[in-house]
Amino acid sequence: MESNFYEASMFYVDKGRKYQSSMPMHHYHDGYEIFYLVSGDICYFIGDQAYQAVSGALFIIGMNEIHKLVNASGATFERITLEFKKEFLEGLFPEGQSFDVMSSFNEGRPFVKLTGQEQGYVERHLEHMIHEFTHMPEGYEACLQTLLFQLLLFILRKMSSAQAPEQTSIGTIHKKTFEIVDYMNRHYAERLTIEGISKRFYISPSHFCKTFRKSTGFTFTEYLNHVRIKEAKALLIGTSDKVADVAERVGFESLTHFGRTFKELTGMPPLKYRRLHQS
Repeated sequence: MESNFYEASMFYVDKGRKYQSSMPMHHYHDGYEIFYLVSGDICYFIGDQAYQAVSGALFIIGMNEIHKLVNASGATFERITLEFKKEFLEGLFPEGQSFDVMSSFNEGRPFVKLTGQEQGYVERHLEHMIHEFTHMPEGYEACLQTLLFQLLLFILRKMSSAQAPEQTSIGTIHKKTFEIVDYMNRHYAERLTIEGISKRFYISPSHFCKTFRKSTGFTFTEYLNHVRIKEAKALLIGTSDKVADVAERVGFESLTHFGRTFKELTGMPPLKYRRLHQS
């Protein structure tokens, strides 16, 4: 297997919507990587394992670990990539710590399964890091060091609290659920229901709800709302469409429901979100 080596940045974080990976070959680098899938569904190869990933998936990739992202469906996905070297954290905390915050990378468990609430926390945390890294306000480097340490500590505690190693390689994420997620990512603007999805994919509603939540960390409605709101955020920033038109384009039949759901997931109304991010 041919693999390419890349020099890692001391610290780098980026968010983007893509159709394919910017590094299509198997590759490795002399730094650490945290990959968070904001929306879409992909396949991630890490070492000799393959992982099916849907929105909310978090991967931690160690130094010199061979990996590759594959987007077989060709549909748009959105991801946040965080890359850093261990030296970036040196000197931030006193010596003699009783634990190593980087030890999660040595567990051989690159996939971190998050609940819906945890996904919200990680997304807000990464968005804060992106803001500091992009705008570079006074003291941004110290802020990034602190935020990175907090994220690594969250991952360490999350993995330590797991009752058993979480194996989520291909075949253990319910194949039917993966197909349903792909369908929802493509048809989020349409009227989707548990009954309709169950009928289309020949699965009982109760079994669908159980396997869907186990695989994604979301209920059906929570996941659908997350997909729709993420698309709405992109439209609010990238277009001048009216809020009512944005709500309709992403599948909300009621402007009131859209506004309430948007505020629940982002912490602010749609117009305030637009003004804040366009400025």
